[in-house]
Amino acid sequence: MNRMISTLGAATLALGMIAWSVPAFAVDAKKNDEETYRLLSLFGDVFERVRAEYVEPPSEEEMIEAAITGMLAALDPHSSYMNAKTYKEMKVNTSGEFGGLGIRVSMEAGFVKVISPIDDTPAFRAGIEAGDLITHLDGESVQGLTLAQAVDRMRGKVGSDIRLTVVREGREPFDVTITRAIVKIASVRSRAEGKIGYVRITSFTEQTDQGLDRAMKKLKDEIGDDIQGYVLDLRNNPGGLLDQAIAVSDAFLDRGEIVSTRSRKPEDTQRFNAREGDLAGGLPVVVLINGGSASASEIVAGALQDHRRAVLMGTKSFGKGSVQTIMPLASGSSAMRLTTARYYTPSGRSIQAKGVDPDIEVKQAKLEEIKSNGPSRSEADLRGALDTEGKETPDPEKTPEGAEEGAEQPASAQDYQLARALDLIRGLAIMSKSAAAK
Repeated sequence: MNRMISTLGAATLALGMIAWSVPAFAVDAKKNDEETYRLLSLFGDVFERVRAEYVEPPSEEEMIEAAITGMLAALDPHSSYMNAKTYKEMKVNTSGEFGGLGIRVSMEAGFVKVISPIDDTPAFRAGIEAGDLITHLDGESVQGLTLAQAVDRMRGKVGSDIRLTVVREGREPFDVTITRAIVKIASVRSRAEGKIGYVRITSFTEQTDQGLDRAMKKLKDEIGDDIQGYVLDLRNNPGGLLDQAIAVSDAFLDRGEIVSTRSRKPEDTQRFNAREGDLAGGLPVVVLINGGSASASEIVAGALQDHRRAVLMGTKSFGKGSVQTIMPLASGSSAMRLTTARYYTPSGRSIQAKGVDPDIEVKQAKLEEIKSNGPSRSEADLRGALDTEGKETPDPEKTPEGAEEGAEQPASAQDYQLARALDLIRGLAIMSKSAAAK
């Protein structure tokens, strides 16, 4: 009997705690709502006073847009408000053609930071580099401007000039004058490097997956059955469309997860998996990355690295591991870009603010051939040397075919990182042949 009373007492106490806890949650929610209404009332009060008493009649539209811009900019560097003009330009950008200087940028410490210049654009030709900080535009400081405002000032009439003041590590600040132009992005380029296919992706736009497919077919036709592997160059690629990063990763993977996105609500987690089919046919792949490789580039690099499908070479990537969603607003002509999720590589890594580390670190370098002090000598030059069993003894003074003096050097000779990637694939091809011969 005592045990039953004790049990009933415990149950009553538990029910009492539950009964008290429900109103407590309701009170907290009510307090939060009241605080929100109070702050919105404060905003309305400030808005009305400015509209009524500011020294000159303000533009109400500009005031509201500035308030929205400030609210989103306070969240993180990638959330922003897009008015009708910037929203239209954004849609043009992702389609692959736009006007401007040809740089992808973010904000850092109040300055415009270059994520990467886009190949064959005015900024690229002017020598702008990933990591540069732009402090002034035509002599006016960018501090106090939002990213959207700074970008808007860098854009302008095609053919007009703009003067950028640039701060670069290891150098005094310097000015660069750039002429604005229509920037057309061919997001995928390719060429044969001997028996190796070289594919460069400069950004992830709507046509990237189609461009990659065409490039791979072209290289296979050009090189033929002797093809040894591929170099996928993602250096200075600032990213772009998530679905295109998934498609490019899928092109080199037969199975497995490519990337997952995790947002505020666990039920909104998404996972994207590869489908059967490898455009490279199982041949070795080396992916080149650097500090200008961001976002979608890091999705591709992380997926291929985690699946051991490619060797990553170069330097650590930028470290943008967040996903932005473009949300059209009520008017339909404006929108906001809001960070809604983080993305994770197949092994569960979040690379936000960390970046992707290459498997083999290779910093860019400039090489010069060391000239010998005199003519080189070999066994064939020694008096009485054995012959080569009937084969012609090579003449050390003879210039090898295709290497005559004055001949143009291949692009890889000027690009140390690419040269090392090509060497690695050649080495893997040799090892593969040796293993097959046993």
